[in-house]
Amino acid sequence: MFRHAAELVQIAEERSCSIADVMIEQEMHVTGRTREQVVELMGRNLDVMEAAVKRGLEGVKSHSGLTGGDAVKLHQYINSGQGISDYTILDAVSKAVATNEVNAAMGLICATPTAGSAGVVPGVLFAVRDKLDPTREQMIEYLFTAGAFGMVVANNASISGAAGGCQAEVGSAAGMAAAAVVALAGGTPQQSATAMAIALKNLLGLVCDPVAGLVEVPCVKRNAMGAAVAMVGADMALAGITSTIPCDEVIEAMFRIGQSMPASLRETALGGLAATPTGKRLQEQIFGKVERV
Repeated sequence: MFRHAAELVQIAEERSCSIADVMIEQEMHVTGRTREQVVELMGRNLDVMEAAVKRGLEGVKSHSGLTGGDAVKLHQYINSGQGISDYTILDAVSKAVATNEVNAAMGLICATPTAGSAGVVPGVLFAVRDKLDPTREQMIEYLFTAGAFGMVVANNASISGAAGGCQAEVGSAAGMAAAAVVALAGGTPQQSATAMAIALKNLLGLVCDPVAGLVEVPCVKRNAMGAAVAMVGADMALAGITSTIPCDEVIEAMFRIGQSMPASLRETALGGLAATPTGKRLQEQIFGKVERV
């Protein structure tokens, strides 16, 4: 039905419908399910996301001890009124961190588009809920919009850190969230594509360098920054700012950048932050001394 962002926008504009509607129809066509069934399944994803945010904000700790508790600290900081950044952005960051801390603690999350980048999309959604006051149906539509742009990335580039670096994971997630929140705020399909482009192009080249090979450091904090980038990208698009480089070309650029990355920067834990003295010490502390061959 659609493969590229331009096609997705064109279909929505020609039919005078939302990107979410196009994605729902796509799912109906691929799976053979009814609209009601497709929406119900996405509603379950929404419930999983909300539960993960709630659990993370109550405080969790990973088995390795590398991550946990930062979502609580940030939430307390927000409530203190001392925050420098806008409340909604910090709230999105705290909820993105909460989700990824639950993932690191082996809890249930919804991969959006991956487990390592699962915090951005729900973090943004549940942060804007108080401001935009969406219905449950609109929140589910947000997820379909995010999914539509995620599918475009998956079809034309990669959502795998091992294949394309963290730009393919947190970068894609930031673009998906930016596009979806634009739609939730009443923006046009083209503005959603613009928000995707703005968010993603500002995370191009982001490497995947997990310390000790675990999806914890720096993954959790990268989700935090991904949520912030998504919020800013969405506001820029809603303000009428455009992306000089079209969305599909940004995705293509990400694909080519990922292909040119050395293996050490693609989820192997052989380069970047994983190869720092502290990164190596933490790996040895958790797993013991590992002999490289």
